[in-house]
Parts: sequence; structure tokens; C-alpha cells
Amino acid sequence: MPSPSLGSATVPWPLTPLPVVAAPMAGGPSTPQLAAAVSTAGGLGFLAAGYRSAAEVAAQVRATRALTAAPFGVNVFVPNVEGDAGRQRAQRTAVDAYIDLLSAEAMRLGVELPQPRWDDTDDWDEKIEVLLDDPVAVVSFTFGVPDPQVVHRLHEVGSCVAVTVTCEAEADAAQQAGADALIVQGFEAGGHRGTHDVASTPNSLDHIELLRLLAGAEVPLIAAGGVTTPGDTRRALGLGAVAVQAGTAYLLADEAGTNQWYRQALRDGDRGTGITRAFSGRPARGLRNRFMDTFDDLAPAVFPAVDQLTKPLRARAGQLGDVEGLSLWAGAGWRAASDTAAADITFRLAG
Repeated sequence: MPSPSLGSATVPWPLTPLPVVAAPMAGGPSTPQLAAAVSTAGGLGFLAAGYRSAAEVAAQVRATRALTAAPFGVNVFVPNVEGDAGRQRAQRTAVDAYIDLLSAEAMRLGVELPQPRWDDTDDWDEKIEVLLDDPVAVVSFTFGVPDPQVVHRLHEVGSCVAVTVTCEAEADAAQQAGADALIVQGFEAGGHRGTHDVASTPNSLDHIELLRLLAGAEVPLIAAGGVTTPGDTRRALGLGAVAVQAGTAYLLADEAGTNQWYRQALRDGDRGTGITRAFSGRPARGLRNRFMDTFDDLAPAVFPAVDQLTKPLRARAGQLGDVEGLSLWAGAGWRAASDTAAADITFRLAG
């Protein structure tokens, strides 16, 4: 596949000695220590900018740079666009109804549900400025395609731009915007599926099927979703991917910020996984628990408003050590996660 053009420079893929990318995992698991460990081992570590302030992202970039001289990346959520007035009214009505449904849970836990912030962009503009002021090797985007001007500005400071896609239409839009690589995310992925339209129902294609579907892409493909073994890596590379991206495999890494209750649930090994909108309004795969089973069919397809609503519920559940109320994001191959150093996981995935 052709190498991406970054301004006047051409950057070969893969960017690192090993074709392994540590997926950005927002909400705590991704840390400067994890990103640095993976990058130092020869893979590409990632920081997750989602849910963090721009100041926090800037601090994490500095912290990671202090830990490794190797390249690393930062992932940013593309803000949700509410749509026309009719869709906005429908979303707000659905969220109000969900507030009513969650009220008993809030009362039980002794917390107050917040009012949704409909203008929440997750510090989009500020985070882009951080990444322009202190450039990293790769900036990836999830939940949509950045404006071509944003891509151009990142290219000007030497950053490679990657976009998470789950179908042909999203891949086409990303390439048209100037993306240098596509992160091809299959349905087995843990955490949020990177669908660009929050209301759409994700397809059930795995990364193998998506690699075949997007074989004609003009930019390199990185396979994601269900990558937990060396065999997964070999198969993806054999189908033309330049690298694999794994997240769940790193959840129990020594350097990961995964909290103790989350780790406990992963070690128990007796839960299945499911895809739910209950916690955030976006479809996401995690370990099944009471909250998912109770609210899955009730949650509206509205992000980030639903995520804002459940945040204090999840925080209180964490304080109580109640894994039945936490979002325990994990991919279909979560049982392959192991308690070990991130470097060892990277070497294993690379075969």
C-alpha cells in the first residue's frame, strides 16, 4: 500500500519496529506509563484524550514524552452533531425519559443525576490546539471524521492522522478528509464501537471481513477488534493490514490504569460480553452485569448526554466496589488478557 504523505514528508508504515498498536482506552486504562511501555517495546502506544480536559491531555503528553523517546499517539473523540431541530427535540425527550428511569438507581446510591450539557464538545478545539502546540507522531480520531482543515493543520506539524472506521462509507469519508491510515474496527472490539452516526446500529462484521471489504483503500489499514493473540496478528497482516490495534489485551497490564474492581471482574472469568448503550448512549461492548441487563433496552441513542447521566452512578459504584454498576468494557477475547508487563504483551502479539 502507498505510504501516507505528511506535508512534504513521507512516513513509512508501520511507524514502529513491531506492527502492534495499543488502543486508546478512555476512562482510565490508558496512561502515560502504558503508552510509553508499548512504544519503548517497539509498538505504538496511545493516550486517550476522551473525557479528559485539554490541560490533562497536555500534561499526559509531556509525561509520556519524559518516559520514552519512541513515537506515540493521542486519540480524540470527534464531537457529536445533534442534527436538525426535529432530531434534537426527539433526543432531548428521550434523555428526559431516561432520567426518570434512572432516578430509582440514583436514589439507591445516594447521588444526584446531572442535567445534560448539550453543548459538550469534550474540549475539541482546545485539544486540537494542544496537539498542534506539542505534536505527537499520530493523532487518531473516533466517532467521526475531522474537518479536512484540521487534518491539514496536523500534517503541517508532522503528525500522521488515522481515523477509526467500521464500514465502507466511513472509510471513504476518512480518505476524502485526508486521513493517512484507517483503523478498521470490527464488532468484537471492546468499549465503544467507532460508528460515526450515533443513532446507527453497528454492523456485525469482524476485522477480517472489514479488511477484505476495504482492500482497495488507498491508505494503510490497521486491524482492530478482537485482536488478542499472535495468530490474530498474523491473519490480519496476511490480509494486508500494516498493523493491529489491541485494547482488551492490555487491560490487565502492569502499567494500565484499570481500577481494582474492573481488574477483579476480568480475572473472575465467569461473565459473558454484550453490546449496550446503557452507560453512554453509544453501542459499546463490555462484561455483562446488572446495570447493563437492566437498562440496555431502555437507553436512548444519545451521546454524550447519556454518558453524563450515568457518570455519577458509575463513580459511586466504584467507590462501593460494586462491579454490577460499572462499565466494564472488554472485547470478545477478553479472557486472553493477562497480568503482566505491557512490553511482554506487545512482544506476544507481535509473535
